[in-house]
Amino acid sequence: MQVTIIPTVDPGSIIGVRTPALRQLAKELSKRDDIAFFLSDLPHKFFEENQLHAFILSGMKDAEECIRLVDQFLPYVDNWATCDQMSPKIFRKNKSLLLGYVEKWMKSGHTYVKRFAVGMLMEHFLDEDFKPSYLAKVSKIRSDEYYVNMMTAWYFATALAKQYEVALPYIEGQKLDRWTHNKAIQKAVESYRITPEQKEYLKTLRRKA
Repeated sequence: MQVTIIPTVDPGSIIGVRTPALRQLAKELSKRDDIAFFLSDLPHKFFEENQLHAFILSGMKDAEECIRLVDQFLPYVDNWATCDQMSPKIFRKNKSLLLGYVEKWMKSGHTYVKRFAVGMLMEHFLDEDFKPSYLAKVSKIRSDEYYVNMMTAWYFATALAKQYEVALPYIEGQKLDRWTHNKAIQKAVESYRITPEQKEYLKTLRRKA
């Protein structure tokens, strides 16, 4: 992995193990009786250790234990890759449990805790479990952090693809800060899930000031 794509990580903490190898190792380590020692040994020294941690949690079968450990680990996440690649499959069947934590995480002042919260809303709550109130909550986020604002933009671009009629008023009404607003439009215009007509209209909503 090139260091330049994860600028928040100290280059000296990167060993250079590729993601597929880490995912396979995570599967093997998760079967060990002593894996709890690794998961509790925070903070980790190396980027790959954080990746392993995220992949192990992503494969857990016990929803309550998984979300407890995710909550424990999130404050130590220091980059977008670990944040975004941590996606426990068990959350799909335990969305009520997840939602309670999402609301807590969204209030965090930690960049990647907040980013993870919005990412979980995007991944699990824009389809059959969607509620318009989720858009309102994300639209109120104001941050000086690039990685928070980028996730917010990504969320709204995805919302435009999946819930266009409900999400559009947030763009028309300029409910986001200018940078996030324009980035959301950019990402929506790049999406194959947005119709050509919708893209042309969204382009007219870009903000110059």
